Amino acid sequence: MTSREKLKHTFQLLQLERQADLEQYRQKVLMRSLHQRVKEGVTWYPVRLLRDYIGTGERVMIEIERTNQLEQPHSFQSGKVVSLFTNASGKPEKQHVNGVINYVRENMMAVTLNGDDLPDWIDDGSLGVDVMFDEMSYREMEYALKKVMEAEDNRVAELREILLGDSQPALPDTKHISNGEHVSSILNESQRSSVEKIITAKDIGFIHGPPGTGKTTTLVEAIRITILEERQVLVSAPSNAAVDLLVEKLSNLGLNAIRIGHPARVTEQSLSKTLDARISEHQHFKELRSLRRKMEQLRHQAGQFKRQFGHHEKQNRRLLREEAKLLKSDADMLEFYIINDLLNNADAVCCTLVGSSHPVLKGRKFKTVFIDEAGQALEPACWIPLLKSNRVIFAGDHCQLPPTIKSHEAATQGLAKTLFEKGIAKYPQLASMLQVQYRMHESIMEFPSRYFYNNELVAHDSVKHELLRSHESPVEFIDTAGCGFTEKQDPETLSRFNQEEAELLIHQVEKLAESVGTSAWLDEKITLGIITPYSAQVDRIQRLAESSAILEPLHRLISINTVDAFQGQERDVIAISFVRSNEKSEVGFLSDIRRTNVAITRARKKLIMAGDSATLGSHSFYSELIDFLQKKGFYRSAYSL
Repeated sequence: MTSREKLKHTFQLLQLERQADLEQYRQKVLMRSLHQRVKEGVTWYPVRLLRDYIGTGERVMIEIERTNQLEQPHSFQSGKVVSLFTNASGKPEKQHVNGVINYVRENMMAVTLNGDDLPDWIDDGSLGVDVMFDEMSYREMEYALKKVMEAEDNRVAELREILLGDSQPALPDTKHISNGEHVSSILNESQRSSVEKIITAKDIGFIHGPPGTGKTTTLVEAIRITILEERQVLVSAPSNAAVDLLVEKLSNLGLNAIRIGHPARVTEQSLSKTLDARISEHQHFKELRSLRRKMEQLRHQAGQFKRQFGHHEKQNRRLLREEAKLLKSDADMLEFYIINDLLNNADAVCCTLVGSSHPVLKGRKFKTVFIDEAGQALEPACWIPLLKSNRVIFAGDHCQLPPTIKSHEAATQGLAKTLFEKGIAKYPQLASMLQVQYRMHESIMEFPSRYFYNNELVAHDSVKHELLRSHESPVEFIDTAGCGFTEKQDPETLSRFNQEEAELLIHQVEKLAESVGTSAWLDEKITLGIITPYSAQVDRIQRLAESSAILEPLHRLISINTVDAFQGQERDVIAISFVRSNEKSEVGFLSDIRRTNVAITRARKKLIMAGDSATLGSHSFYSELIDFLQKKGFYRSAYSL
């Protein structure tokens, strides 16, 4: 296949994904009654308005609260597009206004509304909020793919042929190695080597960062040194959280990082770095605000004229409207100047992959784009910032979780394979893997290192022998084979759960907490993550943990969630429930072993796993894992407990 044929295939897969995503949205939101939507967690109803105020960037914000106080899972999270609606009686149809979620805390949500004013029906009561379908992301990805396919005799066409075609990247530019003298001395040897490769790369480069190896530290250093050379770079990632972290790290180095994107999608720490916040701090902002206020006053005055008026009033209204129009034109020109002044003086322009299509960046070109979390980034999304760049540096780990894809057909036909994964396989010489990990006890690290990372990971001295307690084994696998702990399927969500395995795991965690002691656990702030691949099992484990008298005092230090939700995080203790236990020895989506790599490598000092070796052992990866655990003395049968 030529590069264009590959992109055409990717475009078709993206269409499949859009259809699957829209169908899921239709099934969950559009086709359901209000009662069903509330139960599904895609609608909050009823809600009451707590307060409204003007937030960052002169935007209208509201805080609302669920009044039914339901403690149930839901689909609302920061950055999602939502629709605020009223069901007040006497209204001819459901009225609504869209907005973006700033944050969700228990039963409270803050939303930035689209538009300049609160809707007039907001005080009529019967308010609710629906999750909306994200159409814009698909539009931008499709547009980018088309532009890359059409590219001819330009830099985009060259990068397309290097990444997907038959062109070879240029040899490293060794004259730039002198910049290696500026590399921070806090970096270890493999990190320094990685940064030096990035400095000398002419077209593309890769930072391969296994768990705990300081990928972000290395990436930020590579960005800092590139800014010395190029003065300005574009920094991007698929998730808002990853972009915010980079903004924070770059700002801590004294760099002028500016965050592009909707303020609602930005963490509180990064708000001051957003373009909206910077505009309001600009020396010409008072002038801009004054122009806008005058414009609004004139519009208001023009609106005072009623329909029954004579020629003189008509003339007055026309003049007022024309004056308002001129003021708007002046205000737009001034805002354009302020934005360009801010962007021209930024060291790093930071945004999500889709966010790099923001109108303020239209026509801007960057010598280098850095894409973090590239192992989780959809290929079509990566092309959006690539269209603005001459060179691309990817950072990530293709041995951890791939992008989330809703269409099974699209995933199996190649949409799950990222540009990072394709590029690192094609050009291993342009990648350097970080080798020293600063997170795990060496025994927790050993199997993932052997299986995924060519046995090249090394535990740093500060962590290699760190145990929870000197008598505690760093790893335990509890085998439930023969115990009759059979998995079941939730009829509504179709997710799997295993009640007996959940009870066994909670019992083991309770025993660990008792052996450490509540006061010592609290004093040392020992963190515990209980994770499982299945959301239905999360629900069971949460209920058991909440009803445990032993774990209740420690609840602030305990997190319970799916493996996917834990990527990028770490805890002192990790307990994993594998769930699968059946006569057919089917492991289901546990066969994506990258998910298990993520699960294991979240632990710092202790790892507890519970699973059925008879079922898991049918898969070669789990068979090898269980053999390793037996040889190391980390294996126990549930019968021996």
